[in-house]
Amino acid sequence: MVAWADYKAEAKKRGALALELYVAHSTPAKAPEDVKASLPDHLAYQARLEAEGKLAFAGPMSDESGDHMQGMGLIIYRAESLETARALAEDDPMHKSGARSFTLRRWMINEGSLTLSVGLSTKTISLT
Repeated sequence: MVAWADYKAEAKKRGALALELYVAHSTPAKAPEDVKASLPDHLAYQARLEAEGKLAFAGPMSDESGDHMQGMGLIIYRAESLETARALAEDDPMHKSGARSFTLRRWMINEGSLTLSVGLSTKTISLT
């Protein structure tokens, strides 16, 4: 097993991005009505984190077939450390209330792309 810091240093040497983010896999821990009751506070919390630059991506996930929603979610944080990311996840109203539980892991982004399109005359923005 390779230590995280060593792995990150090696990735940077190879020219990889080595952007460290933190991924919370959030799953229901109580009844659907408990999850639903926490939803407004959860969404407000995520909007605040997004405005503060601490939330990279978040959203629900399907089951393995891709056809059904099972209440699972993925939340990707920008933070200085795993401990800071854990505090962000723990402060989420869904997790604080016990309606959902989470696992948290470091994620190193090395490859990939995003496309941003800005329509000047139409004042539209598209991210793909």
